[in-house]
Amino acid sequence: MTVLVTAGAPASAAQPGPAVAGRPPALAEPQVPEADVPAVGPARRPGTPSARPDPSAPSTTVGVRLLDAPVERRDDTRAHKYVVDHVRPGTTIKRRIVVQNSSEIRRKVALYAAAADVTKKGFVLAPDRTENELSSWIDVEPPEEVLAPDEEAEVLVTITVPRRAEAGERYAVIWAEVAGVDDGQTVRNVGRAGIRVYLSVGPGGEPPSGFEIGPLTGKREKDGTPVLTAEVRNTGRRALDLAGDLRLTEGPGGLSAGPVKVEAGTLALDGTTTVRVVLDRRLPDGPWAAKLDLASGWTKRSATGRVSFGPVPVAATSAVDRSGQVLTGGLATSGLVLVSFAVYAYRRRVRQPVATA
Repeated sequence: MTVLVTAGAPASAAQPGPAVAGRPPALAEPQVPEADVPAVGPARRPGTPSARPDPSAPSTTVGVRLLDAPVERRDDTRAHKYVVDHVRPGTTIKRRIVVQNSSEIRRKVALYAAAADVTKKGFVLAPDRTENELSSWIDVEPPEEVLAPDEEAEVLVTITVPRRAEAGERYAVIWAEVAGVDDGQTVRNVGRAGIRVYLSVGPGGEPPSGFEIGPLTGKREKDGTPVLTAEVRNTGRRALDLAGDLRLTEGPGGLSAGPVKVEAGTLALDGTTTVRVVLDRRLPDGPWAAKLDLASGWTKRSATGRVSFGPVPVAATSAVDRSGQVLTGGLATSGLVLVSFAVYAYRRRVRQPVATA
């Protein structure tokens, strides 16, 4: 039996859930890219001409979030946002989610599971209600809710893994979907928000998760923007959602910078990606002591190194210098105005006749 803990209070899909009491601080997780994206694009009634959606129509936004996480994953930040688990064949797991109507009118919200995959491009969403093996195991009850504006409803998700399921990790999304008002004249907007599902199936314990961070490299783009890069490779047996931060210390004159938020997206099994951290154009060349911290849930890695970015472009330097000149010039001009006013006042007093007693 799996014991669950509360993942957080109900909130809209665009808002990350609050931390569970007692959870240690964790690195930032990447934002959910599938929140509030078009589900199937604009829907057109048969026999009607194509048209653009009415911009004045009520919004088609919907929120959804996870309520439960396994107690053994209390410290896994991913498990508080997504359904992340490892189970044996023949296991049934349940999760509660909350769906919210974020639009201004009463809406019918459809609830269902659809296919997804993790490739070199990251976490890839299948169109419409495309089914895969994992989504066929998922039941959402009830399959639809009619909600007033800002109203929420609790929904139960049940994942039933067949006894003969082959070992491996599978991916899907639990969707909440709303469609715009069908007035028979215009194209309808369709919006949806979802919760990712990463389900590993197999005997024994959970497959290991791991990754390696390559050497840190600094360079400056043609437009003068400094960029730090590092190659990351998934060395484990589960997909990863990488995020973290970069810190620069021991720079010229004792300068430091950061932490700078880093997001590397989803990394497939045996996959590699190049993490790019874009920094401020005014950042000096260096050298700097760089530290890159990345995490996927409770799997964390760090890399350090000395980096330089190249000279700061003349344009960026002159921009700073000109601002100083403008400030100095402004003060000088203000001083001249004050002096001129004082001279004028003195002359005016001298020219006035002196009253006789």
